[in-house]
Amino acid sequence: MHRPTKWFALALAASLAPAAHAHKMFLVPSATVSSAGEAWVTFDAAVSNDLFHFDHRPAQLDALEVIGPDGKAVEVENRSSGRLRSTFDLHLAQPGTYRVALRSAGLFASYVDAKGEKKRWRGSAERLGEIPADAKNVEIGESQGSVNAYVTLGKPNDAALKPSGHGLELVPVTAPNDLVAGEPARFRFLVDGKPAANLEVTVIAGGTRYRDRQDEIVATTDADGGFSVTWPNAGLYWLHASLDGQKPTIAKAKERRLSYTATFEVLPQ
Repeated sequence: MHRPTKWFALALAASLAPAAHAHKMFLVPSATVSSAGEAWVTFDAAVSNDLFHFDHRPAQLDALEVIGPDGKAVEVENRSSGRLRSTFDLHLAQPGTYRVALRSAGLFASYVDAKGEKKRWRGSAERLGEIPADAKNVEIGESQGSVNAYVTLGKPNDAALKPSGHGLELVPVTAPNDLVAGEPARFRFLVDGKPAANLEVTVIAGGTRYRDRQDEIVATTDADGGFSVTWPNAGLYWLHASLDGQKPTIAKAKERRLSYTATFEVLPQ
C-alpha cells in the first residue's frame, strides 16, 4: 500500500474534519417523525464548534440530495444561506422514510513549486491544471463524504436507505427514526458496498456548548460492518466515521479518504 509522506498525511487528515475536536458539519431537522397525512420539515445546515449551535459558518447546499420513501429524488424549497447557517424546507407528501444528505467530493494536493516553497491545493479533477506543470513532489488525494439526516412520515420504510455501493455508507438495521433512550440501536457500515470491518465510530450528544467534555461514545464495527449504540439520554446525537487509505477512483490520486456523518434524534421511553 502507498504510504504518504508526513506532510501529505497531514493534508489528508485535514481534508475532512475529524470527529471530536475540530469544526463539525451537521444537518438538523425541525422534526424527525410525523403522524400527519403530510407535513413540512425545516432543516438547518451548519459547520460549528459546538454541536447544533450555529457559531462558525453555513454549510453549502450545492450538493444537497433528498431521497424519498419511493427511492426517488425529492426537491426541497426555500433554500437560503446566512452568515452562520443554511436552511431549506422539505415537504413530506408521501408516507415513509426520507434520507437527506449533503455530499462532498474533491481532490487535494501538496507540492513544491519552482521557488522551492511547499504549497497546498484543493479542487476538482477538472481543475488539476492549476497545479504548475513544473511542480515537484506532487501528491494528490481524493476525498468523498456525506452529512445526513433522516425523517419519517407515518410508518417507516427502507427504500431511501438502500446503499449505492459507493463510498462509506451507513445502513440502519434499527429504523433511524425509531430510536429510544436506554435501548440499543443497530447499524451497519459499508465501504464501496462491502462490510467496513474494524471501523471506529464516534457518537456525541448535542449540547456540547453547555458541558466541558465531548463525552464521546466510541464503537468499533464487527467483521460484517455492524455495531450498536445504546443511547444514554433522549436528545440529538451526532455520529461520525472516517476511513483512510482506500483505492482512489481518479487515476492521478494516490489514495482516498471517506467520511460519513449523521444526526439522529433519540426520544424518551
